[in-house]
Amino acid sequence: MQVNEGARSPAAVARRAQIVAAAIEVIAEAGYGQASFGRIAEHAGLSSTRLISYHFKGKSELIQAVVDTALGDAAAFMRPRLDAAATRRDTLAAYIESNLAFMRDHPAHIRALVEIIGGTRGGEGVAFSDTPAAMAREFFRAGQAEGEFRAFDPHVMAVSLRAAIDAVATMPDVDHAAYARELVELFDRATRAGES
Repeated sequence: MQVNEGARSPAAVARRAQIVAAAIEVIAEAGYGQASFGRIAEHAGLSSTRLISYHFKGKSELIQAVVDTALGDAAAFMRPRLDAAATRRDTLAAYIESNLAFMRDHPAHIRALVEIIGGTRGGEGVAFSDTPAAMAREFFRAGQAEGEFRAFDPHVMAVSLRAAIDAVATMPDVDHAAYARELVELFDRATRAGES
């Protein structure tokens, strides 16, 4: 038996969150291929894997919940910094800095996402939102329309920005703050109006 999506009690919501948190840790520590319900149940302190099956239809639903939670936590972490920025250039800097700060402060989330992408053959079967790249593309377009950014291909710039940030996930000993400073300078110079 599985919990009905619309009928979740606060206790059921908390239990799902506990299972997802344990799954993030297990995937980050042991790898996607080793993240069995048994390991996740043990890490969560659950008496049986049936408690996981009660809350999730299968591993794919649990993995999707892990992805959604990791990306949602990142968005919640970044939002206050982005909202505090006054200009497009300030927002670009805040976007880069808050991404890197999240990666530094939540390494298990990042390792789990990397493991899931690798373990599912590039994310196959898991819905990864294109929102970050799409939002960056629209952000660059709006900045160009406002005259704050120079003329460039917004898609190429958005993909380059995401690739530069995402590369940190595979760098074990990176200084996140120093990397962020370099990226802010790089993308500020690459995008601001008046630069050739």
